[in-house]
Order: sequence, then C-alpha cells, then structure tokens
Amino acid sequence: MKSIKKNNFDLVAFGEIMLRLSPPRHERITRGDIFEKRAGGSELNVASGVSLLGLRTGIISRLPANDLGTYIKNRIRFVGVSDDFLIYDSSPEARLGIYYYEMGAAPRKPSIVYDRREASITRITLDEIPEEAYTTTRIFHTSGISLALCEQMRDVAIELIRRFKAGGAMISFDVNYRANLWSEDEARGVIKSILPLVDILFVSEETSRRMMQKTGDLHDIMKSYAEEYGVKIVATTQRTVVDPRRHNFTSTVYSAANDEFYTEAPYENIDVIDRIGSGDAYVAGVLYGLLATGDPKIAMQYGNATSSVKNTVPGDLPASDLREINGIIKNHNATGYVSEMNR
Repeated sequence: MKSIKKNNFDLVAFGEIMLRLSPPRHERITRGDIFEKRAGGSELNVASGVSLLGLRTGIISRLPANDLGTYIKNRIRFVGVSDDFLIYDSSPEARLGIYYYEMGAAPRKPSIVYDRREASITRITLDEIPEEAYTTTRIFHTSGISLALCEQMRDVAIELIRRFKAGGAMISFDVNYRANLWSEDEARGVIKSILPLVDILFVSEETSRRMMQKTGDLHDIMKSYAEEYGVKIVATTQRTVVDPRRHNFTSTVYSAANDEFYTEAPYENIDVIDRIGSGDAYVAGVLYGLLATGDPKIAMQYGNATSSVKNTVPGDLPASDLREINGIIKNHNATGYVSEMNR
C-alpha cells in the first residue's frame, strides 16, 4: 500500500476503468478488421470531466500491472485526474475489462458487446485503499454499475460510501441502472439501503418509474427522494432521440434546501458523433457547478452544456475545458447574433 499525502481533492470517484474497442466510424463489429482503442468507464468519465473544468480529482480503481494498465494510467494522467489511488494487480489472473462499441446509423441502433468478467477491479479489497483517502475530498462519487458488477465490488463500494461520508465528504451517486448487470428487484433493494447516505442523486425518469417503482409526475418523483431519504440534490435528464445522429437534451435539478426545481430550454439538434459518456459528462458538469458555485441552477446549466458538447467528440472521455463550456452556455442563452465559428 502506498502512502498518500494530505491532498485537497474536490472529487474522488470509485469504479471500473475499461478498454473500449471500436471499428472505424460506422463499420460493423462482425465485418471490420480494425479496432480503435480508448479508455473509459462511468466514474472515470465523471472525474475527468470535473478535472478538465479546473478542479482537482482522483480515481480509485484496480488495473493490471501490464502494458494495458500503463495505457489506462497514461490516459488518466492526460485528462488531469490523479492516479494516487490506483492499485495495480500483478497476479497471473490480472486483466482489464473490455467492451466493443459499434456506432449506429438510422435505422440501425448502436450496439455494445462486453468482455469484463473477472477483471482486476472485481478483486479489489478495502485493505488496498489507504485510510488517508477518506478525509481528502469534498465529494465522493460512484454509480450503480460499481454496485452491480459483483458482490466484492458492491461490498467495497458501500463501505467506501460510509467511510467517505464519515470523513466529511458529500456523497454523489448515479443510479446508472443496467438491466444486463442485475435485476430490478436486486438493484432496488441495494440502492434503497444506501440512499440515506446520498447527498447528490442522479437518476433518470425511466429508472425512477420502472426500477424504483415511483409514481406521479416528474417533480413529485424527484422530490420524493429528498422527503424519503434526505437527498439534498436530485438531477434527472431529458433526452429526445430524433435519430442516432440528432438529439435534443435538457435536464431538471431539484434542490431540497431551496425547495426549487431548475430547468432550461433544451439544446436542440445536437450533432451526435459519439453518445457514450454524455450522461457521465452531465454528472461532471453538475458536480463542477455545485463545487465551484454552490448554485443548483448554475450546476444544471453546466450539466446540460457538458453533456451536449460531449456528444460531439469521439470516445468515452470528455474533451472540453471551462472556457469552451462557458462559451457554449453563453451561446445557448443568447438572444441575438451568435458567430458560427470560434476565431
């Protein structure tokens, strides 16, 4: 175990980091001969988004001690995320989870094939994480994917939530329900058990209605998380898929402290180059806004802007700094002439 100096992180995340392999552009997995490799993973996407906007972030994960692990480490460093909490697996069983992503083109939908069983992260233990980590950050973030992958990761993730909470961090949780990882009944029971510890909750309307079995209008549903579990901020996105290459996007954020809902006109006709990671970019934008300003309305605006622009760049990881996002927000709210080029 390596010793961690007392750093002041704004956000620390926990989750699996994967290797993404994609055939060029709109080629088929079943036909193409070449794959492009990229790094990705829900929690890393969030940490990198917050980092690119100017705050200090870190990621807790477990990687194989081989060239693939080094590639991932280098990508993490490239987006400004600290690798202080990375753990390296030197065992013969060490492996990095992989997923294959095929882009869609109407009427063909995008598709994903996973190869992530027994990845090194699934054998992570609490003993590998330094005790100093729990008092180093303002926000700790994880998602339902980390709870769903296996029992070992679930136990570690839940205990991390408890320890970071005890260490003074706010807890951010993205439900991120994946039906191919666990059943609705299992997910609902586990997530309900941790919601009393959660300060900032990201959950889609569909997941609230189907998996969480909520009823009523969207505002009633969002407010119920605050009333039943004490959640302080609830965020729900609204995406309209016109076709695989054209989306409209906005969101609603509820602040329990203000008892107010915040939304705005959607970003329309987003040119979707790569949708993967846009939900995580939204989470990153909202968390950045809360950390930087404390204002849930501004956080909502950052979330909508970061998610919308992520759709326009390839790969899982975001690629926008604060200057670009501020410009996108300004243009979105403009009522007069907006230049068609940055120059």
